Amino acid sequence: MTSTLTESELRELADAANERLADASAAEIVAWARETFGADLVVASSMADTHLVHVAQAAAPGIDVLFLDTGYHFAETIGTRDAVAQAYKVNLLSITPKQTVAEQDAEYGPKLHDRDPDRCCALRKVEPLERGLKPYTAWINGMRREESPTRADIRVVDYDAKRNMVKISPIAAWTQQQVDSYIEENSVLINPLFFDGYTSIGCEPCTRRPLPGEDPRAGRWAGRSKTECGLHT
Repeated sequence: MTSTLTESELRELADAANERLADASAAEIVAWARETFGADLVVASSMADTHLVHVAQAAAPGIDVLFLDTGYHFAETIGTRDAVAQAYKVNLLSITPKQTVAEQDAEYGPKLHDRDPDRCCALRKVEPLERGLKPYTAWINGMRREESPTRADIRVVDYDAKRNMVKISPIAAWTQQQVDSYIEENSVLINPLFFDGYTSIGCEPCTRRPLPGEDPRAGRWAGRSKTECGLHT
């Protein structure tokens, strides 16, 4: 079983796969991951978009998909999650933080996301993801290099030292044009917020529409230096 691999073996596996799959299609990368890790593979999706999940379920039907239900999502995002569970060939798993929003408010005060967004993300995203990923050896994410400068150098297959796992980014090289084409050609489910001017969708209190000319992720934690929730850093 892949779960018995040592840290050095996982690193070697990731390095070799990244070199071999650098120019492979997203479907080929997912197919390799499924063949290599089997049931020890999971997709993490925020349901801000669903093209990655569509790619994954086509290449690996029945694959586990992990959704972090932070308690702060837009209603449209929850609706997208429910539609994916019904329409796609996936095993959708929703995981929640250890505290409800009300319990967090009672301990830390209301609107922690405004006062300390890093702490809020740690409690409602990072910790639940750590818990959700524990049963697996490899995870698939939807990061793309062109999304932001902090993601410009991501690899297709990498060793996730934070979690001692293999981290797979099958659409790392996709441009927005490729995303749009894939969605249109495959009738992919779309989060309705994209029709309302949003270009990057996270928790409702920390997400706004970007202004004309802004980076697609500029609407996340707008007005702060924060650019990542901590899942990928």
